Amino acid sequence: MPSTPRSVYVGALAAAALLGGFGLIADAVTDGDTLNLDNAVLMALRTPGNPAEPIGPSWFNEAVRDITGLGSFSVLGIVTIVVFAYLVLAGKHRTGWFMVFAVVGGTILSTVLKMLFDRPRPDLTGVAEVFTASFPSGHATVSAVVFLTIGAMLAESSPERPLKRFFVGVAIALTLLVGVSRIYLGVHYPTDVLAGWSLGAAWALLCTTAAHFLRERTGRPLSPEGRG
Repeated sequence: MPSTPRSVYVGALAAAALLGGFGLIADAVTDGDTLNLDNAVLMALRTPGNPAEPIGPSWFNEAVRDITGLGSFSVLGIVTIVVFAYLVLAGKHRTGWFMVFAVVGGTILSTVLKMLFDRPRPDLTGVAEVFTASFPSGHATVSAVVFLTIGAMLAESSPERPLKRFFVGVAIALTLLVGVSRIYLGVHYPTDVLAGWSLGAAWALLCTTAAHFLRERTGRPLSPEGRG
């Protein structure tokens, strides 16, 4: 029986730390300890005398709306389907289904937690149309799951270290941009986004760590060339 690689322990500990961070944020939000800070950050990003309008020129506001769309369920769904189709056509069926499991699982987890906490959205009218509760941010959670999972897959398949760093860096940057855009637009409190980042990153890390562990135990690569 092969020994468990060190990276599995590191990944599990990092995921546990992220989940612990989510728990601390959730506890503080439930107790109402973060509301003053949340509102202070939101109001700092609003036009004085017009809370419904974010600061900055109109072109910047529109650009942020475009960026926040990268974390929508529609866009992330399309990205997931396209990547899954590529992996299947490339003969990497296990990798494709692993990615689908990670994305669907993260989406369900985010939805269930939203219903559980049922936190109202920020009281800023006319900013953007929303349909779900505020905590945790679904955009932040699911974008972290999708981008970080895909980034990890690309990094693992790349032999060169600069490319590995590039893929992971782009995944992190996209995740951060989506989350910050939600705060700027006033559709989420900062703690909603922080919790979403923590939860999404933890789930993506748990999934990739579990896949790495199984691959090492069975000796079968997650994404073999030419077979599923």
